[in-house]
Amino acid sequence: MKQKFAIEGLSCEHCVARVEKAVSELPGVQKVKVHLKKKNGVVKFDETQTSTESIIETVKETGYEASLLK
Repeated sequence: MKQKFAIEGLSCEHCVARVEKAVSELPGVQKVKVHLKKKNGVVKFDETQTSTESIIETVKETGYEASLLK
């Protein structure tokens, strides 16, 4: 599954790397790409191993706000 998330609070490439690293460590996550200028991220993951809620919670744990984009 591929899902897009809005991510608020990103201000630099360090922020991007921090979010990408944290989300990539979740089980079943295959690819993470966060866009600083667009303030969003795309995550490709196996929905049998992790959920959109887990991804959002992980982003919040790194200090940023996240929500699902349709």
